[in-house]
Formats: sequence, structure tokens, C-alpha cells
Amino acid sequence: MTILARRTVLTGLSALLTTRAHAETTWPNRPITIFHGFPGGATDLIARALAEGLTKRLGQQVIVESRPGAAGTLVAGQAAYATPDGHTLLAVPSGHAVAVATYNKLPYRPIDDFSMISMTAEYPFVLVTSADHSIRTVAEFINAARSQSTPLLYGSPGNGSLPHLSVELLAKVANAQFQHVPYRGPAQSATDLLAKRIDFVLDPPTAYLELIKAGRLRALAVSGAKRFFALPDVPTITEAGIPEFVVTSWQGLIGPAGLPAPIVRRLNTDVAAILSEPAVVERLKALGNDPRPSSPEEFRSRIAADIEKWTAVVASSKIERI
Repeated sequence: MTILARRTVLTGLSALLTTRAHAETTWPNRPITIFHGFPGGATDLIARALAEGLTKRLGQQVIVESRPGAAGTLVAGQAAYATPDGHTLLAVPSGHAVAVATYNKLPYRPIDDFSMISMTAEYPFVLVTSADHSIRTVAEFINAARSQSTPLLYGSPGNGSLPHLSVELLAKVANAQFQHVPYRGPAQSATDLLAKRIDFVLDPPTAYLELIKAGRLRALAVSGAKRFFALPDVPTITEAGIPEFVVTSWQGLIGPAGLPAPIVRRLNTDVAAILSEPAVVERLKALGNDPRPSSPEEFRSRIAADIEKWTAVVASSKIERI
């Protein structure tokens, strides 16, 4: 390299570092946008709770913008290539990891193209049957799945959804057989569950809580490592005798790769503080979510572990990728 070329590189690097240092000390200097791909659901509502809290703490307006499409992968691809100056953030559900297993190709790398900020919430799934189904316990459920000549029918929000993959994992660890019936959403599966056209679901609990509490559906177990706050008398699947099975879904906040470390630290600290506010805790629990802040490193590890877990399930179950 010539002396002139070396000077050009050093000058460019110096300018880049100066610009980044200036951005870090003046951030935020304009409104921040939290993007996501899931209008009307928990991702949207949690993003809005964070936006309200961050607006107060950062002194700049934080807005939420939904860009739905392709199970959140379109907006994730756009956010991955945004300028990493702290003004573009992305709220993601656990589908961010699941997409790696269910899509043949993504327009981004789900870990390397992002800066992890924090998990924000976590919740288990609930194993539900109709109230007068002959199956009344997890032991009876597994025995029926192993012994019946025809497999038990289960509903899910669709092929490749996390509930679909979770039941396939349950079938593997319990040495059982189930038949998948995909739906467009929990309302349809709840209707067929009540009518006994399907035998069970393993789904997010929110859509079923009122029917469970009214005695029209029966919760056999929840899928988390601990009991679910809204159904404290319902055991975990681990307690019920299948220790290999623990599944939870999560929400989180990320930004483009290269987000300056001071900005990540500030956002991580503020997100944790917001998630500890009583009003926010109540708001998240009304959605069936436990507030769950984490360090960026913990969040990165969780995403990596989920990618490995669900990729293996898709492969072993021979689920066709999109």
C-alpha cells in the first residue's frame, strides 16, 4: 500500500470514528421508530408500551410502525440494512428464530445482521382439550397418543408456526403420534375444539383463558419451565412426567448490526426499567406475557439456541420449508 493510499484509509477511518462518536454523544437527535411485522398482536402492543416509556426517558418521540408481510421477514430484512445510529429499532417475536427453520432462504442473517438489545416478554403454551373429553391428564393424553389406532388431531395457527413445531417436538420426546390440522388463527381452532372436531391444541393461552375459566375447555398442562401466572393450578408438562419438553415463546427488541455499544447499553437499561413499572407489568400480563428483560448476550444466546432447536425439529419431522 502506498503512503497516499494509507493516508486515505486512515483519514476515512478517522472520519468514520469521529462521526460515530458524535452520533453516540448526541443520540437521539430525532424521532426513533420501532418497526415490526405483526399489527394488532402482542408484538405491536408491547412495542407501544416500550415506545411510551422510551419517549419519556430519551426526550425524543418514539413511534411504532407496522409493516406486515411474510411472517415478519420483510420488515426484518429492511431493518437489517438500516443505518445503525439508534433511530431504527425492530420488535420481534420468537418467530424471528423459527423463520430460519421454516424458510428456505431469508434476505438477512437473523443474528449477525442485528444488534440484540433485550428480550421483553415470555410466555408458555397451554395444552387444552374440550372439557368433557375422555382425556383428563397429561398421562392419559400420552397414553392415548401411544395406544390409539388413529392419531389424536391437533390444531395450530398454521404450517410452520411455533405451536405446530412444538407439538412435533412433543411427539418426538414423548414417543407419540399426532395429526396436524392447520387453521388461520386460534378462534377457528377453539371452535373446533369445543365441537370435538379436534382433540387438543398447544397454543398461546390468551385466546383460551376465558373458555378454560368458564369450564368449557380443560387445560391439561403448560409448556414452560414454571407454572403460568394466569393458570396457577395447572401443572407444567415437565411436572406431568415429560422432563425433556420445555417450550416458551418470547418477544424482544433488536437493531441493525453495528449499533454503538453505548446506545445498546442505554436502551437495554431503559427497557429493563420500563418492564419493571407496575402499569407496564399489568399491561403485559393482560396479554398473557411475563415481562422478561435480559442482557444482549442472553438474548443472542436464546435466539441461537432456538434456531438450532427448531431447525432440528423441522428436519426430523420432514416439514416442508417455504
